[in-house]
Amino acid sequence: MKKYLLDTSALLALRDDEPGADRVAQLLDLAQEGQAQCLCCFISLMEVMYRVWRDEGEPAGRLAHEQCLALPLGWIHESPDLLKRAAEIKASFPLSLADAWIAASALEEQAVLIHKDPEFISVLVAQEALPFKAGVRSK
Repeated sequence: MKKYLLDTSALLALRDDEPGADRVAQLLDLAQEGQAQCLCCFISLMEVMYRVWRDEGEPAGRLAHEQCLALPLGWIHESPDLLKRAAEIKASFPLSLADAWIAASALEEQAVLIHKDPEFISVLVAQEALPFKAGVRSK
């Protein structure tokens, strides 16, 4: 079964109905039907919550967190092997700490990383980039 790992940007694209939201919804439908597996890294829960909280207030942030938990996603949590892989990626690529955990999760799970973040392009992980925001170019 094909595995996909949704980056925080993919979750936010779905929530905010940004370009690429239809692809994320399609993958989640496949997961719901048992035709694919959709995963997400634990750190994306925090990222969604704090970003929405910061922009829209605490109640909206907490609701966004609960909505993520209701999606047909498997959650990847911290482990010693994942920590080592995330550290290796962080040391090797110009990624944020959260993005290093997310890329490591995709690699550990042998999943296709679904994202809207051009910084992932240089990382050697199977990936599918959703449309970037206006003014952002892929490398």
